[in-house]
Amino acid sequence: MESKLAELVSRLQTATGENLQSVVLFGSAVAGEFSAEHSNLNILCLLERASASDLLRLRPAVAWWTEQGNPAPMIFTLEELRRSAHLFAIELFDIKNHHRILFGPDWLENFQVPLRLHRLLVESELHSYAITLRQEILAAPEKLQSRFDVMRSSVSRFCALFRHAAMAAGEPQPQSKRESVAAMAAWTGADPSGFEAVLDYREGKRKLRQIDLEAALHSYLEFVTLAAGEATRRFSRQH
Repeated sequence: MESKLAELVSRLQTATGENLQSVVLFGSAVAGEFSAEHSNLNILCLLERASASDLLRLRPAVAWWTEQGNPAPMIFTLEELRRSAHLFAIELFDIKNHHRILFGPDWLENFQVPLRLHRLLVESELHSYAITLRQEILAAPEKLQSRFDVMRSSVSRFCALFRHAAMAAGEPQPQSKRESVAAMAAWTGADPSGFEAVLDYREGKRKLRQIDLEAALHSYLEFVTLAAGEATRRFSRQH
């Protein structure tokens, strides 16, 4: 991992020169739940300018990075983040609390994440990702394994949203994916076995053949649907 990160920074610097202000690693790689097989290396880049020509200069470096199996970096200017931080409160809150600076100063140390829209963002994203999950399952090949892959690729995002839902409701912040699922299960009374199966697989505790894929799919979908509905019900009482 370290050699890949160093190579990325070098390629970004070569591509964009002084326009590159900061490179930040965030996500499971710095939050203590990283899996070399299943986790991505998530990167945020701050540029002084982010015009089309500036982005095109980054393409060779980013193409190399995505070929390693990682998502393309998030690109912002610092001014953009300052103006729109309230719209990215979920992401920026997590990045601020768990990050590693790979290049440049630690601008996040004193960066204030406004949370005035936090509750609304959590509710909106839970419903939005629930609908997206349905679309992705419908579009996946009919093999149950393909649908399980959709679940596996979405589990981190849902667990983050479950954690933020607990925070938005004024409850203690869960400290892991499993704690986030348990907190939402306590809210909804829903069966968490689908999420537990995906997390077991990610952590190497169960092989795919040891999982009832159809049952996991049913549980996972129902859990997400009930979570979104319960968030709306609880948050509406707080208005």
